[in-house]
Amino acid sequence: MTSVSYRFLFGLGLATAAGLASSQPVRTDPLAPLPPGSVRPQVTSTTRAAPASLAAQINAIGRGFNGIVGVSVVSLRDNWQADYNATRLFPQQSCSKLWVAVAAMDAVDKGRVSLNDKVTLGRSDLTLFHQPIRSKVLGGGHTTTLGSLLFTAITQSDNTANDKLMRSIGGPEAVRNMIEAKNLGSIRFYDGERALQSRIAGLIWSQSYSIGDAFYKARSALPTSVRKASFERYIRDPYDGAAPRAVAEGLARLQKGELLSPGSTRRLLSIMASTKTGGLRVRAALKPGWEWSHKTGTGQNFQGRIGGINDIGILTAPDGTAYAMAIMTIPNKSDGGAQELMREVTKAVIANHEARRGG
Repeated sequence: MTSVSYRFLFGLGLATAAGLASSQPVRTDPLAPLPPGSVRPQVTSTTRAAPASLAAQINAIGRGFNGIVGVSVVSLRDNWQADYNATRLFPQQSCSKLWVAVAAMDAVDKGRVSLNDKVTLGRSDLTLFHQPIRSKVLGGGHTTTLGSLLFTAITQSDNTANDKLMRSIGGPEAVRNMIEAKNLGSIRFYDGERALQSRIAGLIWSQSYSIGDAFYKARSALPTSVRKASFERYIRDPYDGAAPRAVAEGLARLQKGELLSPGSTRRLLSIMASTKTGGLRVRAALKPGWEWSHKTGTGQNFQGRIGGINDIGILTAPDGTAYAMAIMTIPNKSDGGAQELMREVTKAVIANHEARRGG
């Protein structure tokens, strides 16, 4: 086997301090230095205090978790916000595909691209991990539309579809510019799945990793000390990090039509409602008539610790009341505890809604 190139990743600044568990918004917290093109947290409008019983439940759920968790829930109707450790930066993983989609729809709104624009994917576009589109690409190339890439990236969390969409609208900088222009706050965006995942592992990306199990073999060939240092550095200061509060507030603005045109807003939320991933997360706790338009994210597993298990989206009650929710976790064990926590938070939000609105 050929030797594997790897590097130690130094100089990324201090870890972001974890926010204190609180049901009240805290508007300032120290953040690590941001990478070029990233955005400093912005001050947002103050919301009302969340219902005390719900805030207490979310705090109790968060404190009982085996790992690190951040939760933010925003009621769009009543303008309250319930937070737990919601200013800490958490790994987004595939949740960052949402911002690629928003940037793409924003480009559509500005007339820069059309969702009907054709694109062709070849072997050089392949990424790693989950990429269902790979079989079509390996069959001699695959021509599709930007709209199809967006749908596949969100609903199936396809890494290759996402990265091709990102490059088609201007690359990582276009996404970062959108985040900054729309004042989304404490949300970072890295350079796509290939760059992100290889850096987390302690590797330098090679396109050969996109085929078969080459990435896994290269990662396994690294000294454990390299993998551990790279993984822990990412957990401390994630290159794609986002604060649950910023994510929930961004989702609330999306739902309210503040980020995109009415047509693009409806289309993106409809696509998010078709998401197939995360069946054991928030969706598993829904009661009849409730809807969940969302994006999931799952990180790499190193010695049983997961670099992010997340579910973010818009929870809608049968009466139309909408809640923006961001639940972001770094579990100490891959034992299903993160998924259970998400279900418990969802049940608490639904129970609070039913108690206050009569079911």
